[in-house]
Amino acid sequence: MNAANVNRFSKWTYVFLLFTALCCLFTPAVSVKKENFKTCSQSGFCKRNRDYADSAATTSSWSSPYALDPASIKFDKGQLTGNVIKTLATTGQSVRLPITISFLESGTARVTLDEEKRQTGDIELRHGSKARKERYNEAEKWAIVGGTQLSAGAAISKGSETGTTKVIYGPMSKFEAIISHSPLSIDFKRDGVTQVLLNERGLLNMEHWRPKVDKPAKEIKEGEEASEPVEDPAAEDESTWWDESFGGNTDSKPKGPESVALDVTFPGYEHVYGVAEHTGPLSLRQTRGGDGNFDEPYRLYNADVFEYEMNSPMTLYGSIPFMQAHKKDSTVGVFWLNAAETWIDIVKSKSAANPLSLGIGSETDTKTHWFSESGLLDVFVFLGPTPKDVVGAFTGLTGYTQLPQHFAIAHHQCRWNYVTDEDVKDVDRKFDKFNIPYDVIWLDIEYTDGKKYFTWDPMTFPKPIEMQEQLDEHERKLVAIIDPHIKNEANYPIVDELKSKDFATHNKDGNIYEGWCWPGSSHWVDCFSPAARAWWASLFQYKKFLGSAHNLWLWNDMNEPSVFNGPETTMPKDNLHHGGWEHRDVHNLNGLTLVNATFDGLVARNKEEEKAGGVRPFVLTRSFYAGSQRMGAMWTGDNQAEWSHLKESLPMILSLGVTGFPFAGADVGGFFGNPEKELLTRWYQAGAFYPFFRAHAHIDTRRREPYLLPEVERGIITQALRLRYALLPTWYTAFHAASTSGEPVVKPMYYVHPGDEKGFSIDDQMYLGSSGLLVKPVTQEGATSVDIYLPDGEKYFDYSDYTQHKGPGHVEVEAPLEKVPLLMRGGHIFPRRDRPRRSSGLMKYDPFTLVIVLGNAGDAEGDVYLDDGESYDYEQGAYIHRHFKYDAETVSLTSTDLSMAGKKTKAYLDEMKSVRVEKIIIVNAPASWKHKSEVRVAEEGASKSSEAKDVPLKWFAGESGKADWAVVRNPGVTIGGGWKIDFSLDSKA
Repeated sequence: MNAANVNRFSKWTYVFLLFTALCCLFTPAVSVKKENFKTCSQSGFCKRNRDYADSAATTSSWSSPYALDPASIKFDKGQLTGNVIKTLATTGQSVRLPITISFLESGTARVTLDEEKRQTGDIELRHGSKARKERYNEAEKWAIVGGTQLSAGAAISKGSETGTTKVIYGPMSKFEAIISHSPLSIDFKRDGVTQVLLNERGLLNMEHWRPKVDKPAKEIKEGEEASEPVEDPAAEDESTWWDESFGGNTDSKPKGPESVALDVTFPGYEHVYGVAEHTGPLSLRQTRGGDGNFDEPYRLYNADVFEYEMNSPMTLYGSIPFMQAHKKDSTVGVFWLNAAETWIDIVKSKSAANPLSLGIGSETDTKTHWFSESGLLDVFVFLGPTPKDVVGAFTGLTGYTQLPQHFAIAHHQCRWNYVTDEDVKDVDRKFDKFNIPYDVIWLDIEYTDGKKYFTWDPMTFPKPIEMQEQLDEHERKLVAIIDPHIKNEANYPIVDELKSKDFATHNKDGNIYEGWCWPGSSHWVDCFSPAARAWWASLFQYKKFLGSAHNLWLWNDMNEPSVFNGPETTMPKDNLHHGGWEHRDVHNLNGLTLVNATFDGLVARNKEEEKAGGVRPFVLTRSFYAGSQRMGAMWTGDNQAEWSHLKESLPMILSLGVTGFPFAGADVGGFFGNPEKELLTRWYQAGAFYPFFRAHAHIDTRRREPYLLPEVERGIITQALRLRYALLPTWYTAFHAASTSGEPVVKPMYYVHPGDEKGFSIDDQMYLGSSGLLVKPVTQEGATSVDIYLPDGEKYFDYSDYTQHKGPGHVEVEAPLEKVPLLMRGGHIFPRRDRPRRSSGLMKYDPFTLVIVLGNAGDAEGDVYLDDGESYDYEQGAYIHRHFKYDAETVSLTSTDLSMAGKKTKAYLDEMKSVRVEKIIIVNAPASWKHKSEVRVAEEGASKSSEAKDVPLKWFAGESGKADWAVVRNPGVTIGGGWKIDFSLDSKA
C-alpha cells in the first residue's frame, strides 16, 4: 500500500469514525440511562429518612421526639398555632418548630411546620453562600390561587381528652382533627371514623440547622497502626449532611441537612392514586419490595428522562404531590406542598381482624412516607367523601384547567422537524388533498436561526408570515417551540438583554449560570423574578417576535430545566434564583414559572387584542407542578413506538386527570422509532380519546403523516379523526366542566363508580366527561376484540351499530382494526356535529346532532356548552349552556338554560340563532314507537298548542342483539333555544 493510499485510508477512516460518533449522539438509545439518575440510596436525604423509618420499625421502644407544647397552643378564627418541641436524643437539647393548623371554609385542613432558627435567620451559611437562610416558604405563591379562607365555624371541642386538642370543622361539623400532644400526631375523622393519620408511625423528621463541626483526626504516633474509628451508637450519620457528589458534580449544600419527612396513613384504604408523573398502574404500587412491587420510592424531581422506561417509580418531567386514597364509597387525599426533590414510600398492610373471624372483616391500611430535601412541611388534608369532592377541593386550591381554545382540543400534527416553510405548506395541502382533518401544525427547534429563539432561519423559513396566512385560510394554527435556554452568542439581542438586565439564573457564586443545551453554551431565564417574567412576556409581541402572527402559539419544552452537562441533566441544586432561593428549593416549580410568563405574553401580544379582552392562549409544557393546569396542556414526553408505551399512556393520562391536570396527552405513534402500520393505526384510535391529541415523531424517524399510509390504514385513521371531530362538542362540554369544577376530562372507573370495588384498579378504559361514552382502546398487537368491564346493570350500546351489552361484569366487544371499542351508557345524552370539515374552526356554525341513549329507567340527560372558542367573552355571558332531559314519564325531551346572563349574552345568542339541531337519534327507542310517525315540537314561550308543530319520526328495528332506534330529522329547534319535544303523540297505523 503506497503513501497516497495510506493517507486516503486514514482520511476515510476518520470520516467514518466521525460519522459513527455523530450517529451515537442522535440515534435513540435502547432505554433510559438509569445511571444518570439517583436511586434513593444515592440521594442523601432519601437514604437518611428511609433509614430513620427502618430504625423506628425495628426499635421496640421507639417514640417520636416531637411534642406539641400545650402551653403554646392558641386558637383564633379557624387557625391553631403553637410550638412543636423536638428533643435531641444525643444531647437532650430542644429545637422549636412553629406549627400552624388551618381549618378552611372548604373543609380542607392545612398543617404547616417551620423551624424557628431558620425562620428568624439565626443560622450561618457555609462557603460564603448568598442563599436565603429561611426554609423556602413561597411555593403557595405559585401553586395556590384560592380556597384558603379560614372557617368561621371551626372550633375547639370542650370534650378534648387530656393530652389532646380536638377541633370540629367542615360541612355540618362532620370533620374532626384530634391532635395528640406528645408525641405529636393528628387523627383526621369524618363522621367519627378515622380517615387520615399524620405521624401515626412517628416518622416526622425535620432536620434542624446545626453548624458543621470538623472533628480532628486522631494523631498517630510513629510505630502505631491506624485503628478503625469507633462509632458512637447514638450519633447520627453525617456522611451526606454536607457536600454531596453525584455524576461528577458536587453540591455545596450551604445550609446543611434540612429535609422534612412525615408518615401519612390511610386506614382501611387499599388503593391510592396520583403523585403524577410516573409510568405504571393508576393504582399505585408498594415501594418496599416484594412480588409485583417496586424497590424504590416514587420520586418527584422534574428531569429530562430520555426514553423513559415502563412501570417504574423513576422521576419524569413533572410533579404533582397530590395523592388520593379510595375505598368503597369513600375518598380522601393529601397535598404535600413542597417544590424540592421529594420521594414517597408506599406500604400496604392488613389491619388486625378478630382471630375467630378467619380474616373476615380485616382491612388494608395504606401507609405512606413522604420526604423532601428542603422547605416547609406543608400538608393539606381532604376528607371527601367522594372523588369529585377531593379533586374539586384540590383544584379549588391550585386552580382549574383553563378553558382551552376550540382548536386546541382538535387534532395536532407535529414532528421534529418540518424543515422549511414550503414543507409546512405542502403538508397542509396534502391533508386537504386526502380529506384528513387537522387544526394545528408544529415546528420544533430547527425553524430557528441557529437555535436562537424568537428568530427564523432565513434560509429555510424566509417567509413565515406567508406560511401562517396559508394555514389561516382554513382556520388552522401554527405552534412553535421556545425553550428557556438562551444561546450564549455575540450579537444576539435576546441574550444581550438577558445579561445586561440580569434576568438569568445565577450559579452558587452569584454569577450568571452557564450550561449546555441545544444551542450549546446557554443561559437560563429566571422566571422567579417578576422583572424577568415581564421581560419574557414582552418578547412575544408581534413587533418583537418578527414573523409571528395571530395564529401562532407556543410550546415550552426542556423547562425542567434540561441541562445536558448538569447533574441528572438539570441545574445544580446550589444555583441561585431571584430572592436568593436555591434551585434545590424551587426545582419542581421551574417549569410552571416559565409557562406562566409565556401565558401572560400571549394574552395580549398587541394593544388591539388587549383592548378586545384578549385571546385565550395555547401553551404546551413538558415540565409542570400543581397549578400548571391553569395555563394550558402537557404531554407525557419522549415515549417510544412500542405497544407497551401505547398501553401505558392510558393510566398516565388518567393519573394526571385525577391529580388536577386533565389537559394531557401522549405522542401519538411514539416519539422514538418507526411504528408499524397496525400500531400507528391503533395509536390514532387511542389518541382520538386523549384530551390533548398530537402526533409527534423524532427527527430520525421516517415521515408518518396519515396520508402517507396505504389506503386501508389511511382510511381507518381518517375515520378515527372524524370521530374525534364529530364529538368535539362533547369534548368541549367536558373541558368546560373541568374548567369550572376541576373534574377530569377523561375519568377512570373508580371516579365514576366509587362504590364498585372491582373497578378500583382498572386503568385501560375510561369515560369521556359526563357523556356516558366508555372507551377501551386496543393496545395489544393483533387483537380483534377487547374485554370491557361494565360496573353495573345499566344497558350499554356499541357506538357504531347499537349492539346491546349489559353488566355487571366483563363483556367481549368486537374490535377489528377498523373499529374503536366505544360504548354508550344508558341514561345519557351527548351532542355531536356530523359534517366532516377540514378543521374545527370551519365547524363553528354547523348544525348539531343529539344522541339520546335510553337505559333501564327509560330516562336520559346531558349537557352542551359552546362559545366562540377563542376569546374571553364567555366570562361576560357570551356562551350557550343547555341541559337536555328525556323524561320517560312525560315521554318528552326538553332543553333548559344553565347559563348566567352577562353584557355580551344577547349579541352572542343573536350570532348563533341560526345554529340548529338537525337530527335527534334515540338509541333503545321503545318498541311502542314502531308505528309512531310524528313528534310535537314547542319552542320556549309558545302559549298555544297551535304554535307547536309536528315533525316526522322514523323508527328502526334492531337485529341480532342490536337496540331499536329512532330518528327525528330537522325538528326545527336551535341549539341555544328553549324547547320541548313531545314523543307521546298517538301512534298511527
